[in-house]
Amino acid sequence: MADLFGAATPIDSGHRPLADRLRPKTLGEVIGQRQVLGPDAPLTVMLDGGALSSLIFWGPPGVGKTTIARLLADETDMHFVQISAIFSGVPELRRVFEAAKMRRQNGQGTLLFVDEIHRFNKAQQDGFLPHMEDGTILLVGATTENPSFELNRAVLSRAQVLVLERLDGEDLENLVVRAEAELEMTLPLQPSARQNLLDMADGDGRALLNLIEQIASWKVDAPLDTAALGKRLSKRAAQYDKGGDEHYNLISALHKSVRGSDPDAAIYWFARMLEGGEDPRYLARRLVRMAIEDISLADPQAQAVCLQSWDTYERLGSPEGELALSQAVIYLALAPKSNANYVAYKAARNAAKATGSAPPPKHILNAPTGMMKELGYGTGYAYDHDAEDAFSGQNYFPEGMERPALYQPVERGFERDLKKRHDYFAKLRKQRES
Repeated sequence: MADLFGAATPIDSGHRPLADRLRPKTLGEVIGQRQVLGPDAPLTVMLDGGALSSLIFWGPPGVGKTTIARLLADETDMHFVQISAIFSGVPELRRVFEAAKMRRQNGQGTLLFVDEIHRFNKAQQDGFLPHMEDGTILLVGATTENPSFELNRAVLSRAQVLVLERLDGEDLENLVVRAEAELEMTLPLQPSARQNLLDMADGDGRALLNLIEQIASWKVDAPLDTAALGKRLSKRAAQYDKGGDEHYNLISALHKSVRGSDPDAAIYWFARMLEGGEDPRYLARRLVRMAIEDISLADPQAQAVCLQSWDTYERLGSPEGELALSQAVIYLALAPKSNANYVAYKAARNAAKATGSAPPPKHILNAPTGMMKELGYGTGYAYDHDAEDAFSGQNYFPEGMERPALYQPVERGFERDLKKRHDYFAKLRKQRES
């Protein structure tokens, strides 16, 4: 099956998969995706205006990408051609384009559906452009990866990206009801087990129909409870690609939950990544970064906690070592927050770029040779330990450079004490200057 309800009809008419039997015949029968198919939604507006453009469907598996593309071809009386970027190469693309040209000459358009379009390289993607521009094909691409990163700008500029979402609980329940009507039976499940079935599908309509088809074949004396269902069916693995969008989405969720001081959300996203197969060492490294970027000197101990947890993981290994990392997650979430160091560092880098090769003032340069002394190196330097409060208040920036205010400590955690020192030395500096 290519997608939700999108399987090609089997040659053997004796058995048709449930997903194929339930495939919608019109766009109005599609379950879910109201954001693209509802009133005033993009596809509805395009079809009503008779101006369907090339499209990129971006979404997880089993949400109807192939089905909607097929129905769009029906709605616009276009010939539907489906290829997969995984199995197709340049020779097949040429044959597709030539056939589309012949149809165009005969007055019929071609809707070319390209599954996993992100698998095509840049040259192959560029090959679509002239045929999109002259109307030989209307391209509908499907991808589970972020088009911004995976597709050429030229293709994206000629197509509208529509986001298809995983099916929610209501959508999945509607799909179960439709399947029961087709099968002419009620699934032998207790209410809790029925809900568990929806959870197992994890937003994937095609996966749900496959599970329903298995359940429908069972011979049971009474409705099954959750435990009995769990013994007969394995929970579907969560959608997670360590190199794809979900990886970056989940680490972003973890980082922002820590930054937002929400330990429950932070530990949840941490667990989600582990369940998806993420390398605990990657998470350990990112936790250290969070300690430096979002906590920093508000709690200097946070960095040490992360490094100790990482070291503990290396000594214990999995699965015990993950508990040390989860301890660091909770510590970071509850620690006082400050990005003053992060802001100061970025500002300092910008100031360094702006001032180029401006040298330090001569009074803070060493003068190991007589010539350097004659040039004024070290002249006027005040040894801070000899000064009142061990603070001379001298200028250490390049001569002529206006003194920037880079580090601005916050009134939180240990940095509250640092702010007192910072403000104290700033006050003394003004006094010494005057």
